Amino acid sequence: MTLGVRALVQRSDGKVLLVRHTYTKGLYLPGGGVEKGEIASVSLLRELKEEGGVELTGTPRLVGIYSNEAIFPNDHVVFYHLRPGEWVGGEATSVGEISEIVWADPHALPTDTTPATQRRVAEIFADGPNDGYW
Repeated sequence: MTLGVRALVQRSDGKVLLVRHTYTKGLYLPGGGVEKGEIASVSLLRELKEEGGVELTGTPRLVGIYSNEAIFPNDHVVFYHLRPGEWVGGEATSVGEISEIVWADPHALPTDTTPATQRRVAEIFADGPNDGYW
C-alpha cells in the first residue's frame, strides 16, 4: 500500500494553488508521496514547501482520505485544506520537478486541470460529492 498527501491551498483572494509537474500532463494540487518512516503531516509540510514555497502557520483541515485505486493499485491520498492565514508564501525548493505554479479561480479552473483536482476543488467550493475515490 502507498500513501500520498495533497492540499488545497487557498489565498485571501479565493484563488487556489495548482502545480504543473515536469514528468506528467495537467495541473494538480500540490503534494506527493509519504516517505518511509514519515507521518502524513510531515510529508505535507515537505511537499508544500518543495512544490509551492508554502509554509504552514496554522493547522490544515483534514478533508478526507481517498482511494486512488483507479490510477495506482492500493494507493490512498490524504487531502487537506489550507485557508488564508494558515500559511505564508516563500520560495519553492524543488529543483526540476515543477514547471509552473498557477493561482487559479476555483470556479473557472484551467482546462488542463486533472479530473481528480477538479473534483476536490468542487468538493470544497461547490459542495461537490465525496465518494471516497480520488
